[in-house]
Amino acid sequence: MKKWLVYVSMVLLLVLAQSFRIEAAEGYYKDLFMDGGVGLNSMRQLFAADSLGYTYEFIAHGTVSLQTKTMIGNEFDDNGVLLYPDGEPRFKVIFTNGGSPEMHGESLGEQGRERIRTFYYRGGSYTGACGGAYLTTVDEAMYYKIWPGSMPQDTVHYTTVGGVIPDSSPLLKYNDFGNDHYIDSIVQHYGAYASVLPPKTEVLLIHDKPNTSVHNKPSCWAYKENDTTGRIVVTSPHPENEARGQRLDLMKAILLYAVDGVAPPSTKGSLTNGVQRVMNKSTGDNDPINTKIGDRQYHHFTINLPDGSKKLKLMLVGNDTFNLNLYLCKDTFAFASCADYADTTAGANKSIFLDTVLPGAWHASVECATTVIAEKTNYDYKYSGQLSVLNGVAYTIKAEWAGTGINAINSMHKRPAIRLAANTGSNSISIYVNHAKPYTLKIFDMRGKLCWEPCAVNPAHQYTWQPKSDGMYILCLQSGIKSISQLFTVVR
Repeated sequence: MKKWLVYVSMVLLLVLAQSFRIEAAEGYYKDLFMDGGVGLNSMRQLFAADSLGYTYEFIAHGTVSLQTKTMIGNEFDDNGVLLYPDGEPRFKVIFTNGGSPEMHGESLGEQGRERIRTFYYRGGSYTGACGGAYLTTVDEAMYYKIWPGSMPQDTVHYTTVGGVIPDSSPLLKYNDFGNDHYIDSIVQHYGAYASVLPPKTEVLLIHDKPNTSVHNKPSCWAYKENDTTGRIVVTSPHPENEARGQRLDLMKAILLYAVDGVAPPSTKGSLTNGVQRVMNKSTGDNDPINTKIGDRQYHHFTINLPDGSKKLKLMLVGNDTFNLNLYLCKDTFAFASCADYADTTAGANKSIFLDTVLPGAWHASVECATTVIAEKTNYDYKYSGQLSVLNGVAYTIKAEWAGTGINAINSMHKRPAIRLAANTGSNSISIYVNHAKPYTLKIFDMRGKLCWEPCAVNPAHQYTWQPKSDGMYILCLQSGIKSISQLFTVVR
């Protein structure tokens, strides 16, 4: 008969941590959203995005009610298609079609215009042609006012213009445009030029149309307010309908420069030893650092391990009807493409354990791999599947590590809420709980798989568990928003 020994590492009470912003860059639902709503051209294909291999969605309909459901929110989504529950951009970049900027801005209303501003100020980039460029300016009350410059109304329309690329233009990073720095025959329709160039505005292209008011004026420009905003890259003429040649290359370069200007996402905070972070807030709570995670989004956390740290344990707990992934990396942000350690098994409950660990800066990330099913129609994309992910998935995350010195470890055990004991002569373990309030009790293995939970809470607060194998396990007691976690090892 087997005889089990139990080695308990520590018991820690979990509370909330503080937060701060640092750099990162990855984790969106899709690359691009194309706005062809009320008053705008109803494009359903963006050739430059196709050529770049971008994933994208669009709205191509002039109905205010449909636009509102897409851009502002609906019964399944409090945030609108552009934003995650915490206000972070869900796409890397917006492209806004030409058309009537006044009609479109007014149709969105202040709430819709605020969605665009939030997208930009939280790090998403903005592109647009003609009317889409006008909308960025401060010229009208119903515009977005994200670029502090101006465009005059102009009557140069139903024609083509040339474009001269200055030697300093960042567009040349993406294409040499035949080495002559010139693009011919770009469609121009009621577009104008940048007449007021505030600081930080970059001129990317200059009109070539002699004997007109636009000649030698900026026709394409960029602006990035600071490191936490996206980049605005807009054009007065229309390269967006081009499927080949240098005009297609121009639109591709515009998109590439905009995407390269996407701000690094913010972290949600630093994980303190044994301190639980509860991520369960909704959009309306206006608490983005504690808000639930959206589809294909990453939440980033830092872990600062002091000298002498050892046995790092990272644990993620959530609803197993969703797929959440857990990543860990030393000295840089943890993404699926570069993580040093990962747990991507099915479900939401995950863990990573390092028996030996280097001190210094570590980065933990949570990824929501669950997303909606998006079906393209003639006018937009219809979502189905797990629609609740649009309002976010709640979870908790914590990091624990052992320090050096017997006194530091013993201080954790002055008043333990849980005690485990091996039953001599049998293959079972007794679990004793000292807690008066309602609670749930579960044991997970180090891959986050649920190994055991009692059928009902025992009034005597004593339970017996029979491990199927030796190894390391995590016992979790949850009571309200508070939790206690205990790491232990079972050996023969």
